Amino acid sequence: MSLVSSRPITPGQRFLTRVKTEGLHKGRPERQLLESNHRARGRNCYGRITSRRRGGGHKKLYRTIDFRRDRLDQPASVLRLEYDPNRTAHLALLEYADKSLSYILAPDGLKVGDVVVSTTKPQDQLTPGLSLPLRLIAPATFIHCIELEPGKGAQIARSAGGYAQLLGIEADRAILRMPSGEQRYLNADCRATIGIVGNLEHQNASLGKAGRARWKGRRPRVRGMAMNPVDHPMGGGGGKSKGGGGRQQLKSPWGQLAKGFPTRTKSKASNNQIIVRRNGRKVKQA
Repeated sequence: MSLVSSRPITPGQRFLTRVKTEGLHKGRPERQLLESNHRARGRNCYGRITSRRRGGGHKKLYRTIDFRRDRLDQPASVLRLEYDPNRTAHLALLEYADKSLSYILAPDGLKVGDVVVSTTKPQDQLTPGLSLPLRLIAPATFIHCIELEPGKGAQIARSAGGYAQLLGIEADRAILRMPSGEQRYLNADCRATIGIVGNLEHQNASLGKAGRARWKGRRPRVRGMAMNPVDHPMGGGGGKSKGGGGRQQLKSPWGQLAKGFPTRTKSKASNNQIIVRRNGRKVKQA
């Protein structure tokens, strides 16, 4: 895929950069794989805003995706590739021998007519879309849709262009380099899919105008420096100044430090599975 820029007939097209959608299905999604999608709009069950700057947006239905890949040794052919409004990655519609259908995240290089399978047997070729336990994957392979616990379903590396790299296997544990750069242990029985998530050019696209952000449910974000002191710690001051003219660390309206302050819980159960943190610091193993 590549990027496309339009001739600026309108102001909204002047800075618009889109990703080519050649090869994507133009019709409606598979109806039996659709679900209604509750739009929380950043509110909790009491209607109070817990995630700011969310709301509005176009209506959309949720596409049910097979993140577990638990239909073992049943080859499926790719019927078509589809756009998904709920995520940055594209989807691949699979058809099994019994004519049942399912969606998976489309890895880069997967084409219509290809055959994918989920298995627990060693394979000679690691092709995109193949789902295997980590212990059966060769080191240095790029993988995505990785489970944190066996049988729970994929939770890691699911966005467009996302991937992790398998560094090696030690007994019953696999060593992975995560998309953040963190290196950690995972159970070697966790499943992963070979390849990199497709739609690689997504990060280089530009919406072009504020209205397109509103269509996606993103509300405006006001800088703290532009607010009054009563609304934000960095508000007020004569002219452009942080914290009323004095030196002040960047923080949220409620005083949470924004830069250089670790927010990960020190007593988190999975801390002992981390080898190298995302900042490059090695963790002392007990």
